[in-house]
Order: sequence, then C-alpha cells, then structure tokens
Amino acid sequence: MATDVPIEEGNAPFKISTIDKPCSTYYRIFGDLTCGSRPLICVHGGPGAGHASYLPFADLWHLYGIPVILYDQIGCGASTHLPETAGNHALWQVSLFVDELSNLIDHLRLRQGYDVIGRSFGGYIVTDFAIRHPRGLNRLIIANGSASKALSYESFHILRKKMPANHQEAILNAGRTGDFESAAYKDAFAYFTSTFLCRTSNAAPPELTAALNNMADDKTVYSTIYGRSGISPWFEGGSMVGWSRVSRLHQINVPTLIYNSEFDTSALDVAQVPFFERIPRVRWVTIANAGHSAHMESPELKEKVLRLVGEFLRPRSYADGSDDNDK
Repeated sequence: MATDVPIEEGNAPFKISTIDKPCSTYYRIFGDLTCGSRPLICVHGGPGAGHASYLPFADLWHLYGIPVILYDQIGCGASTHLPETAGNHALWQVSLFVDELSNLIDHLRLRQGYDVIGRSFGGYIVTDFAIRHPRGLNRLIIANGSASKALSYESFHILRKKMPANHQEAILNAGRTGDFESAAYKDAFAYFTSTFLCRTSNAAPPELTAALNNMADDKTVYSTIYGRSGISPWFEGGSMVGWSRVSRLHQINVPTLIYNSEFDTSALDVAQVPFFERIPRVRWVTIANAGHSAHMESPELKEKVLRLVGEFLRPRSYADGSDDNDK
C-alpha cells in the first residue's frame, strides 16, 4: 500500500431495532471522496474477518484515482461487538449486513454514485444489496463468492476430497465429534489454508493473520451464522442454512464482474455458474494459479487482481488479462 495515500477514518452510527445499545460501524477511506471519481466500497468476508484483508485494494487510489472505503462489519474489528447475541439466528442474517452497508453509504453521502465489491462472505451481502436496486450503485463486483450456501458447501467438499486421506478423516471426525481443537484437525486446516485459502510459500500475509485473529477473538458472528464455534467451513448449520439467491440473480441490473480462482475454496466454478447464467450484464474471470485470497498471495497476483478490478471500474482503459480464464 502506498504511504502517501490520504486516509480518513470514523464511525457511522448504526441503529439496530432489536438491540438496546448504541452501535456503530468503523470505516477507513483511502483517497479523496471529493475528487469526482466514484468510490469503491469493499465488503469483507469471514464472517467477522474485518477490513484488513482489503488493505491491498487501497492502491487503487494511486493506480486509478479510485477512492477506496474499507469498514469492519458489525460484530467485529473496531465496530460494535455484540457477544450477548450469540446464537440469535433472527438477528444474524445477511439482511443485517445489507442494512449496515446502506447505512454507511447514507452516512458518507454517497448516493450520487459508488461501486461495491464483496469478497467471500461479502459476496452474499453485495448480491442481496444489488438485488434491492439501491440508489447510486453503478458497478458490482462479486469476488470469490457463491450464489447459495449449498454451492459453497459443494465447493468445500470438492476440495476436501482432493486433500490427503488423513486430513480428510480429521475433518470428518471433527464434524462427528464437534472437536475442532484437536491436533489432527488443526493440521488439516493448516494444509487447507496454505493450499487453497491463501497459497503462499512463506508465512501467511499479515492481512490474512489479522482476519483470522478477528474471527478467533470474537466468534459470535461466525458461530451463529455458520453454526460452529471453530473455523469449520465443511459442515452446514447456523442462521444461513438454505440461503440462496439463485432465483433472483436476474434482478441485478448493473454491470457485474465475478471472479474466482483456480484453487478457490467456497467459490469454485460450480458456484459461479448461476451468476454467469442469470445476471444480465456479467463478466466472469478465473484467476490462474491462485487460491481464495489471490490479492494477498504474491505481488504478481495482487497486481493482476487490482488491474482486473480497476479496469472493470474504469472501462475506457479496459484491456483483458490474457493469463486468466475469461468467460
């Protein structure tokens, strides 16, 4: 990230009707919102991972003149935490995060025009958001996302079957026993992380470490939405069971970019097909030799992802990335 980027930060008050305490959303702005260029709002994954995973996207400011807005979703990072709501399925729905995103846009007075990107779990949020036809939305990016929870689980299990047999058994055993703290499961998850979640040859990048720490420090959001207190993406449960927007994707009415990676986790090609077949104006790119966190995996992949995103948002300068699988 460039060191000369102007940065503003703040907290947007966020009223939740069923919560009897003040709540707020922490945000950071990289660049100048008054420059006349549409900002990009980055919606993180997890759930509960926080904004750090998007820090490399701040470079879009000096590369393309795009102001970049990062924020921590309610329940994580520097936003209000709600540990007393653990297990509250009625509260922890995608609609809560859609309302939060809309509230942030109003707080920052962006209705004249903006773009959004949602990555991983954030893809669910921006899909639901775009279906509402929000005022001011110009372009949509769904990164490493899925059109339904069922397709996400299908992706995870395709990968599980490609893992060494001992790791497969450790995962299945954790699902049977509920023990996600065993050494065998932790070894399996470490293999999964380095092979699919973030394919780096050295230590995990600090942005990924920060995201995983956020999820471990307060498990309220993750454990309620996914139904497990540990990091366990292979087993269905929680407040999002049965979630799908496949039948409503045709309602998205803005130009849309979807991208996934060759070695993705929850977003293999099987999870992209509904987006590609049903969204009216859509482009699909698969990033070669990359995992779920391509923009954190190497300088070359970061450059490729930022170029893909920047040139989609500024189409007059568009040029295809010939190294990738462009549908």
